[in-house]
Amino acid sequence: MVLGLRLKTYIFLVLIVLFSSSGNIFLSQGMKQIGAVRIGSSSDLVRLFVEIFSNGWIWMGIAALLLFLACFMVVLSWADYSFISPASASSYVVVPLVGHFLLGEKVPPLHWAGIMIICVGVGLVRHTAPSTTREE
Repeated sequence: MVLGLRLKTYIFLVLIVLFSSSGNIFLSQGMKQIGAVRIGSSSDLVRLFVEIFSNGWIWMGIAALLLFLACFMVVLSWADYSFISPASASSYVVVPLVGHFLLGEKVPPLHWAGIMIICVGVGLVRHTAPSTTREE
């Protein structure tokens, strides 16, 4: 039973990272297609909403982030927030990697150093119990 719960928790953590990362990347791609937002009048605001909600990348981002939210809520029923939140920080590693290798974004060395620190933190959290409120 314990192994099953731990395995489900880790599977959902992977899903959380994938849905969160892909959702934010899709939103970024959609907003890059729309371009810089300039709101000078109410008609500009209406036009912006039409552009946003008619963009396929934006809708894929919204769908992925809704899946992230559903997975996050499910896994919170199994594990402590103090475990889940730091463990899901792996998305902070995935996004710059995708940004660099797939989107051609420049990621400065200091940013990569921060990513390495996040990796160490996620590794440390992985070695703790997912739930301190339930017997493991």
